[in-house]
Amino acid sequence: MFRNLKSGSAVAAILAAGLLLSSCATAGGVGEATGPAFSAERLSADIRTISADEYQGRYPGTEGERMVLAFLQAQYEAMGLQPGGPDGQWLQPVELKRYTPVAGGTASWTGPDGQSHALTIGTDITLRAATNDGRASIRNAGLVFAGYGITAPERNWDDYGDIDVRGKVVVVIAGEPDGELFNGEYATNYQSGAYKADEAFRRGAVGVITLIAQPASSPQWQGMMRGANRTRTLTPGAADLEFSGAMNHDTAFAMASAAGLGMDSFANTASGSFKAVALNGVSLSLDISETTESLITHNLLAKIEGTERPNETIIYSAHWDHVGGEAQHPETPGDDKIFNGAWDNASGTIGVLEMARQLSAAPRPKRTIVFAHMAAEEMGLMGAYAYAADPVYPLETTVADINIDMLPLSGSTRDVPIFGKGQNDLEDRLQALAEPLGRYVSDDGMPEQGFYYRSDHFPFARAGVPAIMPWHGWDWVEGGREAGEAAWKARFAAHYHKPSDEWSADWDLTSAVENLTLLYHLGLDLANSSDWPGWKPTSEFGQVRARSDAARR
Repeated sequence: MFRNLKSGSAVAAILAAGLLLSSCATAGGVGEATGPAFSAERLSADIRTISADEYQGRYPGTEGERMVLAFLQAQYEAMGLQPGGPDGQWLQPVELKRYTPVAGGTASWTGPDGQSHALTIGTDITLRAATNDGRASIRNAGLVFAGYGITAPERNWDDYGDIDVRGKVVVVIAGEPDGELFNGEYATNYQSGAYKADEAFRRGAVGVITLIAQPASSPQWQGMMRGANRTRTLTPGAADLEFSGAMNHDTAFAMASAAGLGMDSFANTASGSFKAVALNGVSLSLDISETTESLITHNLLAKIEGTERPNETIIYSAHWDHVGGEAQHPETPGDDKIFNGAWDNASGTIGVLEMARQLSAAPRPKRTIVFAHMAAEEMGLMGAYAYAADPVYPLETTVADINIDMLPLSGSTRDVPIFGKGQNDLEDRLQALAEPLGRYVSDDGMPEQGFYYRSDHFPFARAGVPAIMPWHGWDWVEGGREAGEAAWKARFAAHYHKPSDEWSADWDLTSAVENLTLLYHLGLDLANSSDWPGWKPTSEFGQVRARSDAARR
């Protein structure tokens, strides 16, 4: 329906569509004659179904998983949609691997004088082989200190410079530099350990160690050691390094001194002028291993195949899982030990199902639309990561991901908050649809939460696919922002990840219907266009998308 957003005629077309949408709006959404008719009553009834006690909190690998996936499949079959999974199936298996360290690992470093210095794992250094086969045997690998370990061309920042880290161990500082260059209050993906591991692996490193600039006796280091040996579920598609770990100030200082580097060599990392430096003559050796166990869960995918460009895909996603019941949480006080997850995320699951129902009633689009119900989000976005690592539809020609997690439960709002405002031009398209309705797109208002990196849209963004996730509006039409913010915070505090997150007949789904209507038009417009939404110049994900530009020409 619209082309490049730089075109004035394209914007005018969007605004005209939005004005039409506005003129036909009703209390239950947009009239049948001109668009979707999202039903608050049907949303409520289906949310009630899959958040009932019988579903036991929808924990992956349980009867609750079987029940919710069977329910969803039956609904899609009744709509006449096609299976969207691999090989024409409804389900995409997701194997989750859990790693637990085996006691008895060894580590040491050797200086330029050839003298070996034993390291006590869990005291001097923490090490994990929670990748590939769960074993790491490294002999005399050189070390490179790479500052924050960030390469951000859109910010004119490159910690690595020209250094070659192939076969070496990269040491990085946790986090990212302070200041507006790295989004100020809102963190970027560059601060994450996963990004740093990805970048080190992409450059050929065998391991990455995070430098904790605290002495071995500090509470921060002691706390890290206490958590170092916990069982860890490997993120599908994670960097396949031999190992990862952390070292304290004392260990790092000894190694740096042996290499002839004073701590002033590490002091300029936040200026933007720092370049990685090798610890010449210093090497690391280690032998560590982990036991593994597997859990199989499933994503469910349905599709409406495009009429003209079926290989170009728009994805609507939501996670079907929650955190389970008594078997997973026997320590929960009181008689109610079932975490029903009605709001989180039975509501989003049914939002995507209802989206499919409305889109299936429209003329078939030119591009394919996929409805993806992701597994194990509560375990760390595992189903979405697994999809991104082994996509059914190539990520290079995936137009966008529109994620729905926890529908808003309120009356009408003026604002349409999104996670990651300023990341990509999907927000501009959403704004063009919202503005004629007297609404506006805003940020989520909670920078300390890092929300853009915490739901199923993020694995798509990390892989370069423009992704957006709307959130709960606080600027109520009736009551204003003060009332809306207070109500949301009270609900979140009372019910988020608690057994009390249950369906209620008094839920107000007005805002949910309004947001779903906007997302319907956002996705359908994309599905009937030849547009490729892009990342904004300051986004850290633009460089990832650019690697596959040729596939979209």
